[in-house]
Amino acid sequence: MTTDLPMIPAAKPLIGQEERDAVDRVLASGMVAQGPEVAAFEEEFSAALVAGRECVAVNSGTSGQHLGMLALGLGPGDEVIVPSFTFAATANSVAVSGATPVFVDVDPETFTLDPAAVEAAITERTVGIQPVHLYGHPAPMDELLRIADAHGLWIFEDAAQAHGAAWQGAPVGSFGRGAMFSLYPTKNMTSGEGGMVATDGPELARQVRLLRNQGMEKQYANEVAGFNNRMTDIHAAIGRVQLGKLPAWTARRQELAAHFDAHLEGVVTPVVREGAVHVYHQYTVRIEGASAAERDAFATALREEHAVGCGVYYPTPVHRLDTFRVDLDLPVTEMLAREVLSIPVHPSVSDEDRDRIVAAVNAVAKAGA
Repeated sequence: MTTDLPMIPAAKPLIGQEERDAVDRVLASGMVAQGPEVAAFEEEFSAALVAGRECVAVNSGTSGQHLGMLALGLGPGDEVIVPSFTFAATANSVAVSGATPVFVDVDPETFTLDPAAVEAAITERTVGIQPVHLYGHPAPMDELLRIADAHGLWIFEDAAQAHGAAWQGAPVGSFGRGAMFSLYPTKNMTSGEGGMVATDGPELARQVRLLRNQGMEKQYANEVAGFNNRMTDIHAAIGRVQLGKLPAWTARRQELAAHFDAHLEGVVTPVVREGAVHVYHQYTVRIEGASAAERDAFATALREEHAVGCGVYYPTPVHRLDTFRVDLDLPVTEMLAREVLSIPVHPSVSDEDRDRIVAAVNAVAKAGA
């Protein structure tokens, strides 16, 4: 059975006239490479989202992860503990630095790093921990910081999906030595493409700035071997506009999530820990007890019978990808990879869309019961 209803997309970038005007302003200025817009964006992002930590804008979230950990000294022979239930970039950023990602399991309710699993994985080669604030729910940073401090490790936060999230009153991105935020089009805010690195002080920030600009602070005075990972003023101008819209968008995501919590049936809705501010980059339910095929059939029914877009983030644990393939027993990760399904929660979801989504999920769940 198919439907003639318009599709509610799983994700939708919101680009308005203000963003277009900002781009036109930069183009008219003739200064389109890394310049005053980037500097202003860094300062505004710092004040709005990471409690004043010094920020460095780059050309993607993955670049931010890579440069941040290189700036911390990561290299061959080192190990960094990461979740396997995440996007591959989390582990890629470790591997392309020459180090080894060590995969551990996650909490079954918040989908973030399990502190006990982290502690059990520490070896003499471990130098850092990279928690992921997955779907917009913060990782348990107090416990992870305790572990890191006890073992002399650094923490670099993967906050790609967590702009504005907080743990115990402090914003994500303000806990570790550094943090990365993605500004990809489908994230809670975008710069068109880009990333932002939050740092714990000027020394680390300077290293990231050197690495993003061919190792130069002054032109042709190369201090280290670096990259061209700069953000353009065009992208920064878009990001500055989006940053101003973020609070209202976050409130809408949270409002939609509260409605879903109250009205969805037959699925396991997201848990929000006490002391956590969840910003719902994704609203992710579990089809409890489902096989991957059954979950996929649930998703197909939502799309084809009800025109409700949805996504599976992530169907293959990173430790089982061909690029890493490690023989590990991560039962929670394997369960989540079979059961999770994300439904639309972006700010352009109308109240009518919201009610259609609820009706669709409940109908498909009931049909499969």
